[in-house]
This record gives sequence, C-alpha cells and structure tokens, in this order.
Amino acid sequence: MPKSTDAEKVLRTEAIQAATQYATEVPLRTMRVAYSAFDLLEAMAKDGNPNSLSDAGVGALAIRSAVYGAYMNVLINSADLKDLILAGNLTAEAQAIFEKTKEREISITDSIFKILKSRR
Repeated sequence: MPKSTDAEKVLRTEAIQAATQYATEVPLRTMRVAYSAFDLLEAMAKDGNPNSLSDAGVGALAIRSAVYGAYMNVLINSADLKDLILAGNLTAEAQAIFEKTKEREISITDSIFKILKSRR
C-alpha cells in the first residue's frame, strides 16, 4: 500500500493492524477447534474399541501439537497489535486453552497407558 501522504499512512497502518488481528484470530480459532476434539478422544478411550486406544492417544498428541503450534502463532502475531486490550484478550484466551490442553492431553494419555499396561 502506498504511504506517500498522511492519509495513505493512516490507511496503511489500519490495514496492517486489521491483517495482524486476523492473523492472530485464525490460530486462536484453530486452538478452539482442536481443543474441542478432546471430548471425542476421551469417549473413544473410555468406550471405544480397545484396539483403538493407541489411536485415541495419538489423537491427543496431535491435538496438543495443533494447539501448541497455534499458540505460538497467537503470541507471535499478537505482539504486533497496537490495541493492547485486544492483544491481551486474545492471548489470555489462548493461554487458557494452552493450559487446559496440557492437562487433558496428559490425562488422556496417562489413562490410555494405564489401560494398556493392565492388559498384560
């Protein structure tokens, strides 16, 4: 975008901020969607085919990877937001999902290992 005049500079800055906000919101949505899949995996581990336990465990690890990677993107992109309240809100939600993800992944994989080890 051109930045010759003051008006162009303002428009350019606004466009960059809008793009940065979008670039922060997309990985946050990824975190939300990925996290929601834990419910399915917990049901799969509890009530599913016993031969699919490892699939549930790998799924939990995949969710963790998706959330971790998206969280990194939220942190990277939100650092460039000029609206500090918006940045704080986005990163706070991302942090909460990140923390809950760690807990649920460990809970699911620990329960799967416990079941698998008891089958011997």
